[in-house]
Amino acid sequence: IQVEIEKFERPPSKLGEIGLEAKSVIAVGSGKGGVGKSTIAACIALGLKRAGCHVGLMDADVYGPSVPHLLGLSGRPAVEEGKIVPMLHGTMPVMSMGFLVPPGEAVVWRGPMLHGAITQMLRDTKWGPLDYLIIDMPPGTGDIALTLSQILPLTGSVIVCTPQDVALLDATKAIAMFRKVNIPLLGMVENMSFFQCPDTGKRWNIFGSGGAKRTALELDIPFLGEVPLQIPIREHGDAGTTEANFDDPLARPFFEAICQRLVETIASRHAAKPPLPSLAVL
Repeated sequence: IQVEIEKFERPPSKLGEIGLEAKSVIAVGSGKGGVGKSTIAACIALGLKRAGCHVGLMDADVYGPSVPHLLGLSGRPAVEEGKIVPMLHGTMPVMSMGFLVPPGEAVVWRGPMLHGAITQMLRDTKWGPLDYLIIDMPPGTGDIALTLSQILPLTGSVIVCTPQDVALLDATKAIAMFRKVNIPLLGMVENMSFFQCPDTGKRWNIFGSGGAKRTALELDIPFLGEVPLQIPIREHGDAGTTEANFDDPLARPFFEAICQRLVETIASRHAAKPPLPSLAVL
C-alpha cells in the first residue's frame, strides 16, 4: 500500500496587526529561569537555519537578554527609513533588548512599557520574509505571552525544563498559561537530562530521569527530545559560539533531532488543516 500526502506550500504571509511576514512563529518558554531556555531557543533557530530555512531570532526576555552573548553579537542596531536593522548572525536576523541598553544596566519596566517594547521590536524590525521566527520568552508566566497572543497568531510554543520535580511543576504552570491565552503547545524539551562521564562512559541522572517525557505524555504534548549536560555546550555558550554545538559530534544529534521533530509536528498540524481553496475575484 502506497500513501501519498499532498503538500501545501505556505508562502510567508503578513501576520497579525504588526504585519510580520513569516510562515511560522514559535515561542520558546519555561516555567522558571536557569533551565537553559535561551540556549535551546538559539539552537532551534540555528538548526533550522542550517537546514536551509530563513529564520529570525527575537530575544523577548527583556529583563535578562542572553541571546546576544550566546551568539557572540554586540553593538547597536542601525535605523533605516524608520525601521530597525537587526544584527546578523551569518544570514540570520537577531533582535534583542540587549542591543539597546548598556551592558550591566537593568531594565525596570511595568506591563504597558513591556507591551510597547515587544510590539515595536516585532513591528519595526526589518525581519524580511521568514520561514520561522523563534521568540525566546522570559521565564515564568507574565505579560509578554499575553502581548504576543494579542498582536499576532503564534504557530505554537515549546516548553523547556529539566527533569527535576520543581522545574516540572513550574513548566506545568507555563503550559497552563499558554493554553489559557490560546497558544498551541508544539512540544517539550528536557534539558540537562543526564551527564555521561567522558572518562568512564557512565551515565549519571543528576537532576532525575525522564520527568519531561512523562509530563508531556500526561498532558498530551509532543516530546521533542532531550539534551544532555555537557561541558562543551556550556563552553560554547560562554564563548558566544553556540553554533559550534552543531559541529560537536556528541551534541549535534540531540539538537538536530529536536529541530526535526518540531518541524514534523508543525507540518502534521498544517496538513491536518490545509488552506481552503480560493477563487479569483473577476
